[in-house]
Amino acid sequence: MSLPTIAIVGRPNVGKSSLFNAISGRRTSIVEPTPGVTRDRVSAICDIDGVYYQLVDTGGYGIEDTDDLTDHVEKQIFYAIREATWILFVVDIRAGIVPLDQNMARLLRREKDRIQLVANKMDEPTMEHLGAEFVRLGFGDPICVSAAHGYGKSELLELIAEKIQSPDGFVPPEPVMKIALVGKRNTGKSTFVNALAGEERVIVSEVAGTTRDAVDVEFEKDGRRFIAIDTAGVKKRTKLADSIEFYAYTRAQQSIDRADVVLFLIDSTEPVSAVDKKLADYLIDAYKPVVIVINKWDKAKGRASTDDYGEYLSKTLRGLDYAPVVFCSAIDGRNIYSAIDVASSLFKQARQRVSTGELNRVLRAALDQHRPAIRRGFKPPRVFFATQVATAPPTIVLFVNHVPSIRQEFLRFIMNQLRASLPVGEVPIKLALRERREGEDEQGQRSARRPSKPRNRQR
Repeated sequence: MSLPTIAIVGRPNVGKSSLFNAISGRRTSIVEPTPGVTRDRVSAICDIDGVYYQLVDTGGYGIEDTDDLTDHVEKQIFYAIREATWILFVVDIRAGIVPLDQNMARLLRREKDRIQLVANKMDEPTMEHLGAEFVRLGFGDPICVSAAHGYGKSELLELIAEKIQSPDGFVPPEPVMKIALVGKRNTGKSTFVNALAGEERVIVSEVAGTTRDAVDVEFEKDGRRFIAIDTAGVKKRTKLADSIEFYAYTRAQQSIDRADVVLFLIDSTEPVSAVDKKLADYLIDAYKPVVIVINKWDKAKGRASTDDYGEYLSKTLRGLDYAPVVFCSAIDGRNIYSAIDVASSLFKQARQRVSTGELNRVLRAALDQHRPAIRRGFKPPRVFFATQVATAPPTIVLFVNHVPSIRQEFLRFIMNQLRASLPVGEVPIKLALRERREGEDEQGQRSARRPSKPRNRQR
């Protein structure tokens, strides 16, 4: 069942993204004084008293985009208008009517029954009378609001509640999995997302840095609902040109943090770069399941076999040697759903719980092969038992006699044994050390001591 959709449209710099964030109650769209920051359609699922709807932010109509993407931005605006149940036409109450407002009004004239005029940036309630000018646009009296200060927000939400209609008690199902697509610039992330969605959901261009916001795109596979998160291309932090690029970089990191699985896209036509390695380090530190997606493989054929390229990755991205690799061509949709199947497998692995008995059988077999070496000046190391304490990521605690006595080389050996023997071999495992306290059993719990019988004292 599709949700009612409310689209926010208007010329550049009238505060559409600020209004989107104010209504949705989260900082989803990038807000910047620079006109034209938003390019793609950014959406969020919202609700008013349990009635759900989809809110959509759009780029500024009529923007002279610095990267010559004006036509692409306006195409996304037209898509949003066409699919919307109701449209918020936003103007700037401080600026009055300007030619771009009139152009936007002409575009929306045939949609008059679906339009609510919103005069934003009413920084003081005394400015409300300025909204009367906008009646000339032909959409009736505007509702005057300040997205930044909250004026008029409750009245706007009441109007939205009147317009949206969804069956009582209907709650949109949670996606089976959230998948973030990350990578450096121009690796084909947006092309990949559009192939999954089956439409031009995000802008695709040869211009580096086209995507700025993190854009959630819903798609279905085998009757199940997924969310693909398109992110801005990562570049060296020292080369971030302005605050827009900084916010885009931050959004990409936040998308990784909220994703269940990450598709790490690498351009097969270029060498693995320092940016790729830095991003790999971030993924490792975040303990995220990762599918390494080698894109544009159609252009790389004849240069190397998949086996040769896999060995190359093992040498250049050592910390992700456990991550599965998928070769694809997003531009023609080849093998993209194989990447989703692999991501689904990792999603299950990350939530796998291993019994303490099985875990300790693997640990004992590993200790039979290799005992921890003695570090000079420390106690002789002993490993007692292991237990899993969490999932996503699988978190395993090793109980030892003295934590500083355990070498990193031994922990790497144990990690490799766990990967080889347990059903979590392709996802990150968090391995922790803890000193066993006297009386703890193999669950890390205190053993109940039986009370001792009183002894008869001899007199």
